[in-house]
Amino acid sequence: MQPQRLTVDQFIALESQVWDAFVAGDAEADARVLADNFIGVYSTGFTGKQAHCAPLRNGPLARRYEIRDPQILVLSESLVMLLYLAVWERANGSSDSVPEKMYISSLWQNADGHWKNVFSQDTKAG
Repeated sequence: MQPQRLTVDQFIALESQVWDAFVAGDAEADARVLADNFIGVYSTGFTGKQAHCAPLRNGPLARRYEIRDPQILVLSESLVMLLYLAVWERANGSSDSVPEKMYISSLWQNADGHWKNVFSQDTKAG
């Protein structure tokens, strides 16, 4: 059997599910793509799966987003890091607000045929 060819588009599609949940304010959609042992590293500290999903119960967090300059680092057939620049606007921002930019490292793991996000780190872009 040939090993699966992993592409950047595949991981953009997975990552977009997280962002789409942020735009829709859909905590359940966010939870579906995060591993139970998910950990996020942000300027506010460490966040687990429940804390990542909780703010979405109050509605959307983002108005729009773009994934720019994506690349993948294939660590194994079941572990892939997606790296990119996110340009996004907060849902509660004004229509003339300046988009925020951050570099994101997002680690995806395939377990039992399902890719789940196990780790994410955001770094504000200067």
